[in-house]
Amino acid sequence: MAKRHLVADGTLVIKGEVTGSEALYIDGRIEGKISLPDNRITIGRNGSVQANITAREVVVMGKVSGNIDCSDRVDIRSEGSVTGDVSTVRISVEDGAVLKGGIQVKSGEHKQQNQSQSKADSPKPATAEAPKALAATASA
Repeated sequence: MAKRHLVADGTLVIKGEVTGSEALYIDGRIEGKISLPDNRITIGRNGSVQANITAREVVVMGKVSGNIDCSDRVDIRSEGSVTGDVSTVRISVEDGAVLKGGIQVKSGEHKQQNQSQSKADSPKPATAEAPKALAATASA
């Protein structure tokens, strides 16, 4: 699965709700809500996120101000900073990282039950569609 760069540098600010079905790399500023429940979100060293995040996996090398709800793993690297509550199955906080907020570590059984329940509840599509991608470029 290819990483997508949402924000290439710190000069662009995105405000609102970001949703999608691919891995996401953020190296700029986002304010609002980020929801990629089945994918990985990486906040790069230059990334600054003021948003609640829902994802399968979150890697923080920049700054996050908001709650993180993760179905698998949160990894806060040594240069990363999180201010908000974290809910996850697994968490890793390196030496030097900053974490201000509550932590709820869910059991792996809770994750498996949610996945099997959502698979049972969701109808199977008759045909599978190829994922659609949207790319935007800007030049100065």
